[in-house]
Amino acid sequence: MTGPSPQPPSPTLAEALAAGPVVLDGGLSNQLEADGHDLSDALWSARLLAEEPEAVVRAHLAYYEAGAQVAITASYQATFEGFARRGTGPEETAGLLRRSVALAREAASRARAGGAPGPLYVAASAGPYGAMLADGSEYRGRYGLSVDELERFHRPRLEVLADARPDVLALETVPDADEARALLRAVRGLGVPAYLSYSVSGDRTRAGQPLEEAFGYPADADEVIAVGVNCCAPDDADRAVRIAARVTGKPVVVYPNSGERWDAAARAWCGSPAFRADRVAGWVADGARLIGGCCRVGPDAIADLAAALHR
Repeated sequence: MTGPSPQPPSPTLAEALAAGPVVLDGGLSNQLEADGHDLSDALWSARLLAEEPEAVVRAHLAYYEAGAQVAITASYQATFEGFARRGTGPEETAGLLRRSVALAREAASRARAGGAPGPLYVAASAGPYGAMLADGSEYRGRYGLSVDELERFHRPRLEVLADARPDVLALETVPDADEARALLRAVRGLGVPAYLSYSVSGDRTRAGQPLEEAFGYPADADEVIAVGVNCCAPDDADRAVRIAARVTGKPVVVYPNSGERWDAAARAWCGSPAFRADRVAGWVADGARLIGGCCRVGPDAIADLAAALHR
């Protein structure tokens, strides 16, 4: 009598991207706020890694249940320096970074138990240096630091996140091509693939470099499985997808904001949403393969996006 046939291994995220479009989640912070959590804090959603980890699991689960295939962890603003200001030591901070991956894995397990189809992936978020400063400079870049200094800042956190074995490292909301160069150095040899995603305005990075130049840096990086943009206006994403595909030849990642604008001084969103699932066909035609939403894009919008992708 023979037992059941072994299940074939799930494809890696790179293999899934080669096969067709993959759905990213939406904004973690807006889902946590919708659940009643106050994120008006320098640590933003990362604070809940220590204080309310179950809330993070529920937020990830909402996106998996909406049709997302990839959840981005709550580590965007989690840094050794940021937690140190709260009196959290390096060992505990490293534990919280690893926990961010474990919480997303737990949400994926619950989603699969609930009948979510196909493989589900975890992207470990590493935000830019400016996110740690919590002063809006993540939308400007140009911190006055060298590429070497930025590499030294990013490497320890990326080492810990890589040790937690996510499916991919999300080098996201990068405002400056110089910081991208530092991040590309920092992920070398970690044994985990990465994607690199700029925050842009028009056809330039937030720091003002042309996207043709900025996308050139990750084009030949073997560790990078996708390149693109996030945390930008949907109209800017349309143009950037085409440039990223042409310059790099890699699958493109795109997850713009809702179209509303963040007022850093008032710490509030203003304007009207412009994120629509009917943009997806154009993004896919232009080379996008990892597609979702960023700030103010919730589970309902991701459900619409997933339905549009999988028609």
